[in-house]
Amino acid sequence: MSTSHPSDQGKDLYLGIDLGTSGIRAILLDEHEQLIAAARTPLPPPRQQGTAVEQDPALWWSGVEKVMQNLRQQVPLHSVRAIAVDGTSGTVLLTDAQGQPLHAALMYNDSRARDQLQTLQELAPAESPVHSASSGLAKLLWLSEQPYAAQARHVLHQADWIAGKLAGHFGFSDPNNSLKTGYDAQHNHWPVWLEHLPRLHNWLPTIYPQATPVCGIDPAIAKYFGLSPQVQIIAGTTDSTASFIATGATQVGEAVTALGSTLVLKIIAATPVVNMRYGIYSQPLGQHWLVGGASNSGGAVLQQYFSNAEMSRLESRLQPAMSTGLEYYPLLTRGERFPINDPELEPRLTPRPPEDWQFFQGLLEGIATIEQRGYQRLAECGAPWPSSIRTTGGGANNSAWTQIRARRLNVPLLPADHSEAAFGSARLARQAMTTRSTS
Repeated sequence: MSTSHPSDQGKDLYLGIDLGTSGIRAILLDEHEQLIAAARTPLPPPRQQGTAVEQDPALWWSGVEKVMQNLRQQVPLHSVRAIAVDGTSGTVLLTDAQGQPLHAALMYNDSRARDQLQTLQELAPAESPVHSASSGLAKLLWLSEQPYAAQARHVLHQADWIAGKLAGHFGFSDPNNSLKTGYDAQHNHWPVWLEHLPRLHNWLPTIYPQATPVCGIDPAIAKYFGLSPQVQIIAGTTDSTASFIATGATQVGEAVTALGSTLVLKIIAATPVVNMRYGIYSQPLGQHWLVGGASNSGGAVLQQYFSNAEMSRLESRLQPAMSTGLEYYPLLTRGERFPINDPELEPRLTPRPPEDWQFFQGLLEGIATIEQRGYQRLAECGAPWPSSIRTTGGGANNSAWTQIRARRLNVPLLPADHSEAAFGSARLARQAMTTRSTS
């Protein structure tokens, strides 16, 4: 992506803010989706004690202030028309009527709400994605039992709270962030069964489809950041969905494989696909649906055996046109969820050949085979077979791995437009204003 020139600064700009696990990033795009400016600031790791994982929401707002100040030093911000925010899925907090947090936020991987799962099993349909101790609704049940819940007025996800700070009022969200809190995205409403939890039901936000204008910015916030008071706050999404949007995949059948510490597959489908046995569920994506599954295999297994420097050195020795014949199933520990659902599945990492490059290639081949089986599993459950696959994550830069994957998948592997979630959120902001101006 090209960066700005002085002549670009009179154009309309669109801002995406990404609240990630390790930092906050902001990206400015112009109307042609050219990258004008970017800023990032780190976040300290959440506090973890057993199954409890918490973070002070004030850190998020402080980070937003830092990236906004950084952007302002690069370009004037008075041409920004719209802002969209994404955040980690399942991170929740209770606030009072003024949006003041009543406690430290429960992070996406907080799983303390194990005792609340029986209530969810009795209330929620089997296909609902709330049946996990780390789901937003399980956390909300736990929060409702705490003393400070008496002061609660809103339950907000991470992106909701920052968007509310920008807007100057709270109580709105989007379907993607609200999915694991129980929202029925197929029928566009909070389901009737949630009314059996009246206290929680009263806290739930109003849902706006992603990429739709919600409200204007708070005038005081606009002045503070050097923004126009006409800026619109746009309904955002989760960080993983924003990353998908950043890649440029938009049509049914277009898929994205994230080769990170784990292996995550997502594909655009015309209709939702749900199969909780394999952890497959769907999120709305414009007029389509984003269907996904995640394996426990991935880059974390590679890093168990090789450093980044070693992998870089070994890559030149790989022979991607020839198979090693090793039939590995690379896992860190026992247990797999997708495309095989077997909590007792053992890693298969033997025999180990004498040459490191052969072992390394065998691991890459094993993960590529899991990817192929993953898309087969999605297709068996009702998703389309990929027409193309874009790749994100550290593995996207390994050309030999790309060749190995291409042989197994027999599907065009396309470059991603971008991999930053903030880029995807900026795209949502632009899309919202473009749609509004042409409607």
